[in-house]
Amino acid sequence: MASHLVIVESPAKARTIEKYLGKDFKVLASYGHVRDLIPKEGAVETDNNFKMNYTPVERNQKHLATIKKELKKADSLYLATDPDREGEAISWHLYELLNEKNLMKNKRAYRVAFYEITKQAVSEAIAHPREITMDLVNAQQARRALDYLVGFNLSPLLWRKIRRGLSAGRVQSPALRMIVERELEIEAFNPREYWSIESDNNFKGEAFSARLNLLGGEKVKQFTITNADQANDAHRRLDEAAQGKLRVAKVEKKQRKRNPAAPFTTSTLQQEAARKLGFGAQRTMRTAQKLYEGIDIGAGQVGLISYMRTDSVALSNDALDEIREFIADKFGI
Repeated sequence: MASHLVIVESPAKARTIEKYLGKDFKVLASYGHVRDLIPKEGAVETDNNFKMNYTPVERNQKHLATIKKELKKADSLYLATDPDREGEAISWHLYELLNEKNLMKNKRAYRVAFYEITKQAVSEAIAHPREITMDLVNAQQARRALDYLVGFNLSPLLWRKIRRGLSAGRVQSPALRMIVERELEIEAFNPREYWSIESDNNFKGEAFSARLNLLGGEKVKQFTITNADQANDAHRRLDEAAQGKLRVAKVEKKQRKRNPAAPFTTSTLQQEAARKLGFGAQRTMRTAQKLYEGIDIGAGQVGLISYMRTDSVALSNDALDEIREFIADKFGI
């Protein structure tokens, strides 16, 4: 019988972590939130210090029942939901539900956070647990209250005026405002015509292009050539002066130092995935979640990236050690 019960959010992560921790630990998944606001008016009592009224999430009741059953046989509980506000709130809600059922009597509860799903990171986190951080829980509750107070009243208006299924709230409303303001700026834009002149060149089989920078001894700026007549005149003057050939007057060679791009944050990950792969934000984060939870690369599941909902550009020590080892093996020291 396992002495310790560990709760994570996803079943894929549970399987990987249980393999790392061994037979003394049983790892189960909560499958996300276990409690949420009641889905009706009065969920947030604005005249009662914003008291929030919760109800268990119905779709996760079978998973909660499994957790309750296993907890009765365990000596301690490790709450290892994701290391963000949502994860902290899930741990708090789960603890509150279990405590209400008197299942935490004579049992210790610990909060642990996994920022990467590797054996060393998981073992290190279990060895150094902490308390639930109520500041993070309260931040999540404030966000949830705003979702309710704004969306619960505003979304029905959209359903009546536009169409059903639309949602408005703490994110959509200011986002819509930003889009409207940007569209107004676009409509107010006064277009100006300008021309640039380039030549297609070839030297010993190597093709390259060149842009006109000087004309008549003056630097060509963005609005130096503003109509077709000026562009044609400049083209004629260049043809007459070049007589079919362009001459390279000077070649400059410089050494430049290029630094690698910083590690991804949530926003830069989504931007690059959209730019290079055409992924939407939802697909990007779903793919990243799988990489974080673990992929079988031949020796069982292992987490391939650190936690992706972050603004930090720090790299884990494990990753740095593996990168250095790879560079040494591939390119030498």
